Amino acid sequence: MNGAARTSTRDIARAAIRAELAEVASGLFRSKGFEQVTINDLAAAAGVSRSTFLRYVGSKEEAVLSAFDAYGEQAADALRARPADEDDWTALRRALDVVIAYHRRDPVSALATTRLVRNTPALCARLLEKQNGWRPMLARALAERPGDAPRATALALSVKAAAALGCLNIALDHWSASDGRPDLTALLDEAFAALAG
Repeated sequence: MNGAARTSTRDIARAAIRAELAEVASGLFRSKGFEQVTINDLAAAAGVSRSTFLRYVGSKEEAVLSAFDAYGEQAADALRARPADEDDWTALRRALDVVIAYHRRDPVSALATTRLVRNTPALCARLLEKQNGWRPMLARALAERPGDAPRATALALSVKAAAALGCLNIALDHWSASDGRPDLTALLDEAFAALAG
């Protein structure tokens, strides 16, 4: 077996363990509250040592938010793949479907996680920090999109990316506040439409 395959297998195993630890942590946070649960509680619930838990997850915040790590890159890849004749704003909207897909797969768990994040200042701040890292990825993806039209300035592309993420967050806030009853896709479409003009 070559080094690349070994690394890949190791990365897959690490990601699986991290996901399992995150799932245990999310359940404990939802039942007891984020502030009431310690790293030691999380490690005990997962059946691992504190140091093992921290090696795989890093912090209480990451135990909840690590599931969101890939979304910025996935959305940027989806943005690059949008049709060349599609305007930037529509392409951004469609690219965010990768985030919406998570909420559609398991709406009950997604709603609980969204509420946990929105109602926990440390988690909300950390998620916004993560999304701040997505913004330059989305702006670069916009700049790399094919097409005949002249590209907007880097500043304008960053503003578009930030506005798209703002629309996403507002749609999620409305979805969460309404107990997940409205269609999240429709809420995101409405948020984007509010800025389209």
